[in-house]
Amino acid sequence: MKLLATGLLVIMAAIFAVSFALQGRYPWLEYVRAASEGGMVGALADWFAVTALFRHPLGLKVPHTAIIPTRKNEIGESLGDFVEQNFLSETVVRDKLASVGVSRVVGNWLTKPGNARRLTNELSAGLTGAMAFLSDDDIRGVIEGLARTHLVGRDWSPQLGVLTSKIVESGQHHQAVDLLLDKAEEWMLANPDSFGDAVSKRLPTWLPSFVDRVVDDRVSREALKFVQAVQADPNHRLRLALDDYLRKLAGELQHDPVMRARVEGVKEQLLDDPRIRELAATAWQSIKDALLAALADPDSGLRQTIEQTIVDAGERLTTDVALAQKVDTWVEGAATHLVASYRHDIAAVISETVQGWDGEETSLKIELQVGKDLQFIRINGTVVGSLAGVAIFTVAQALVSLAS
Repeated sequence: MKLLATGLLVIMAAIFAVSFALQGRYPWLEYVRAASEGGMVGALADWFAVTALFRHPLGLKVPHTAIIPTRKNEIGESLGDFVEQNFLSETVVRDKLASVGVSRVVGNWLTKPGNARRLTNELSAGLTGAMAFLSDDDIRGVIEGLARTHLVGRDWSPQLGVLTSKIVESGQHHQAVDLLLDKAEEWMLANPDSFGDAVSKRLPTWLPSFVDRVVDDRVSREALKFVQAVQADPNHRLRLALDDYLRKLAGELQHDPVMRARVEGVKEQLLDDPRIRELAATAWQSIKDALLAALADPDSGLRQTIEQTIVDAGERLTTDVALAQKVDTWVEGAATHLVASYRHDIAAVISETVQGWDGEETSLKIELQVGKDLQFIRINGTVVGSLAGVAIFTVAQALVSLAS
């Protein structure tokens, strides 16, 4: 395109030279000379204008030339301000999101099985990568630290006392007592001999064997009758005694230093350091292995659940008008908040990026991007200059003729 525009200038110069030399012999060539002269002027003027944008014409540092490389930073700042004011305004963002209908678009996209599966694959890959990135030692340390803070480092007694008190006052422990009594009755009915053997073995060996059987049978029946009596009577003395014991225990757990010390001692024995470390290591490794296996298997229950959840969420967004409106409102509010808070920082990326560019390289890139249009400016300048030149010459000749 540069060659074409420059070629037209050379052609105009050649026409001008020929017509200027022969216009005395052929008067009509004066019009050709005027047209070619105007064409040269237009071509040179537009060449200077186009070149001045990107470099100094002919290397001459004429003022207000090489505009892009010398004023690159100002152009970047102006571009950033333009984007900030016209594209990152709250009104523009809100109107655009409202016209798009984010919930509807996202919902329709999610309901397609292929998209849901694709998103599930991406989530699985991301979680797998996160698992590989995380250090096992660090995770075990976090779990151990949480265990130390929330299990070892905290006094359980007051909370256990309050919990026990609430359970007793609400009567929720009666269900547990009933369950234990039912299980005891089932076991005693199913294993009468085992219960009897436990009693007769403690009798003197010199007693006759029939006495052992009588004692075993009597003790077994009495124990069963006792359990059944407790089952049948909500106000049985055993139940009342258990309630009194639990109330007393709840109070001691909250206020008795001796009981609290005993609980802390039991807790420390159960949760000593080696066990905590082993628990942390086992818990993390089990969780990690289970997750990795489930994420790697396309047919695993976890991935199928994730995929179905995504599809269900998409269907909800497309069918539930109230939910869709809530989501759209939330997205618009979040987007406008981000724009209002960070639009200057976002626009600054443009100006800072432009400032980091090399001036000459920037000028060359822009020139290459719009090069054809720039050269068409030169071509149009040549044509318009030619027309203007011949028009001006014609008007001048007409005025001379009228004057004479």
